[in-house]
Amino acid sequence: AEGDLWTVAVAVFQLWIFVVVFFITLPAMFGLSLGVTSVYIQILVKLLEWATIRIQRGREEQPSVPAPLPNGIIERAEGSMEEEMEQLRRSRSLEGGEFALSDALYFCKKGLESIVDDQVTQRFSSEELASWNLLTRTNQNFRYISLRLTIFWGIGVFVRYCVLFPLRITLAIIGLSWLVIGTTLVGFLPENSVKYWLSEVVHLTCYRICARALSATIRYHNKENRPQKGGICVANHTTPIDVVILANDGCYAMVGQIHGGLMGVIQRSMVRSCPHVWFERSEMKDRHAVTSRLRAHVAAKTKLPILIFPEGTCINNTSVMMFKKGSFEIGGTIHPVAIKYDPRLGDAFWNSSKYNMVSYLLRTMTSWAIVVNVWYLPPMTIQDGEDAVQFANRVKSAVACRGGLLDLAWDGSLKRGKVKDAYKEEQQKMYSRVIVRQNSISATHTRRDDQS
Repeated sequence: AEGDLWTVAVAVFQLWIFVVVFFITLPAMFGLSLGVTSVYIQILVKLLEWATIRIQRGREEQPSVPAPLPNGIIERAEGSMEEEMEQLRRSRSLEGGEFALSDALYFCKKGLESIVDDQVTQRFSSEELASWNLLTRTNQNFRYISLRLTIFWGIGVFVRYCVLFPLRITLAIIGLSWLVIGTTLVGFLPENSVKYWLSEVVHLTCYRICARALSATIRYHNKENRPQKGGICVANHTTPIDVVILANDGCYAMVGQIHGGLMGVIQRSMVRSCPHVWFERSEMKDRHAVTSRLRAHVAAKTKLPILIFPEGTCINNTSVMMFKKGSFEIGGTIHPVAIKYDPRLGDAFWNSSKYNMVSYLLRTMTSWAIVVNVWYLPPMTIQDGEDAVQFANRVKSAVACRGGLLDLAWDGSLKRGKVKDAYKEEQQKMYSRVIVRQNSISATHTRRDDQS
């Protein structure tokens, strides 16, 4: 009996490997699809639509079931703080542009709004959904509504953890093993065009397998604007798998800090076959050294485009925050890319303050799927009279507009750091400008009255 059980286990394992290799891995390596993922996504969308209707009906039948919390609890007026302050002072008929103690109340109001619901902190927590997507961790207000909905949730747990998760782990191991082995073998070849071509093939096939490990459905738009060699690709940053998403449609030279452990093994094998730009920890702090190496890479027009995420941290798929100017001081052509994930089937955002990389990948691999849209924007270059900061802001605005994301001026480093004194001084300068402007207006009116 024990021998029969072992025979059955071996047969099941062989069948599993056959299905994974011949029906998923090989089609993925050649960029082919059997259409299973698209059918799976369509079924999921229909199921979630049914669940949404059932939840809405359940709330009507059971008043005790709480409604979802609104996304924003502070009603903010449109326009800048400077415009608001000027209107407020005019409404109080403050003549002569003099300081008024009551102005402090406006700043107290803004401060309380920021404490309750500031624009920065909420960008580093998971995006709120309009309805439950049958993932336990994405709905804090869920209560028992119906037996059918609970049964579907239980079936979903079984499918995600007992079927999809083992399949995705298998594909991820195959993809990463292929990357390490393939790039190491290619690294032994002499420097020529064949080596670079084989390196691109290895990278491309690896990322395609890893995308299947996430059940990723990726829609690329405006492919005629894809980044070209010798350029710099900049994109908004939601998750570490942004790299996998973009590299499915073309190869890039990666930029980053040298790590140890498994990540270090992968980095060392990758750099043998492709000129990725890895930095030591001490070198990363030297901005001039980083800029010099990146500028040398861009100057070689035959090298792959550099992939950079100028925000420097992951934002929760709702906004684009400040682009650091370093990427825009290198020179060359900037190829902007906008990435927008569909949050209904899985939360792609990595909250690095709450989850380590392993926990995040486990959560991602036990979600329904990753659905994402990628837009390639027309290439952009710095204009006459434009500095690096202005150029970065112009590119950021274009990315935010195309991806349907909120364009914020805040620095993503505020996720962990304190507010810089420069931000505080900016508010003081703004208030000074309002008073000075009102002084000049008041003086103009006084001269006209004297002349009349």
